[in-house]
Amino acid sequence: MDMPKIALRNSLVAAVAVAVLPLLSGCGGSGDSAGSDAGSGSTAGGGTKTVDGAAQLTVPDGTDDATKKMYIEENAIAACMKKQGFTYTPHVATPQAAGSFDSVDGQDYALAKKTRQKYGFGTYAAAAYPDDPNAPGANTKGKQNGKVITPDDGDEKGFTAAQQKSYDEALNGIRPTTGTKTEREQLGGCTAEGRAKAYGPELSIEDQKKEQADKEDKNRANGLELNGDPQLVQLAQEYADCLKAQGIAVSTTQPTGMFDMVRIDLTEALPENRPALTQAEAMPLLTKDIAIAMKDLECGKKFRAAYFPKEKAHPYWGAGA
Repeated sequence: MDMPKIALRNSLVAAVAVAVLPLLSGCGGSGDSAGSDAGSGSTAGGGTKTVDGAAQLTVPDGTDDATKKMYIEENAIAACMKKQGFTYTPHVATPQAAGSFDSVDGQDYALAKKTRQKYGFGTYAAAAYPDDPNAPGANTKGKQNGKVITPDDGDEKGFTAAQQKSYDEALNGIRPTTGTKTEREQLGGCTAEGRAKAYGPELSIEDQKKEQADKEDKNRANGLELNGDPQLVQLAQEYADCLKAQGIAVSTTQPTGMFDMVRIDLTEALPENRPALTQAEAMPLLTKDIAIAMKDLECGKKFRAAYFPKEKAHPYWGAGA
């Protein structure tokens, strides 16, 4: 099944925000040779211009390398689609536009305190404040968390079924119906061309598997390093004891699972198909969520201050190692 444009763009956001996740394996080389060619100039505030009939984004000054590659990829896709006779409007959504978890997780204590005092963990915030574009999970006037994610560019408006099929095949290639799951999900079409332009040639299936195995081995080693750190082990136990004293359940004391344990446990306890809440229903739930979120933040203050700098030196994804 072809990946729609909105899903493609959302995947680009995730690629920058969570660079170590398994979804990101598959491209070889550093892509540095492409880094100097973004398909456009560079301006202080960004913008769009037309090159050979294709819309091209300008890269704002000060853009980090990871985000710059997103510009390169989007511009290359637009140029490729133009050659195929289609319009593709490039768009880059920054990780900050994609979500607001960074303001909740406690890495920045002052920011997390400000956010949690109003929104708690964010579970009920959008329902409690339906007109607040900054509420976690809010989708107000086409924006999420106050930021435009994927504007309605109208590129595919009015397509017949046949035209849509041709557009999708040009964008994503013709996916094989047989073979392994990895083979069926291989990028194709202009998407593959854009990704190669930004990140370098795509690896073979076998090399992708080896690269992913190496990433998982490194991740496992980093997890063991963090979970065996004497300071973190002690602070995690103090964090857990504080939570228990506040009447909050503790499901793990491993450092790699502690910093967002309470939020995750509360989320996993929710019904899978829970009904949408009215504002009146959401407000008392938000009040309770705020109380728990603030207790968690204060109990884990010392732990997070020690954990995040060490995790930055030993990047780890997952609930525990």
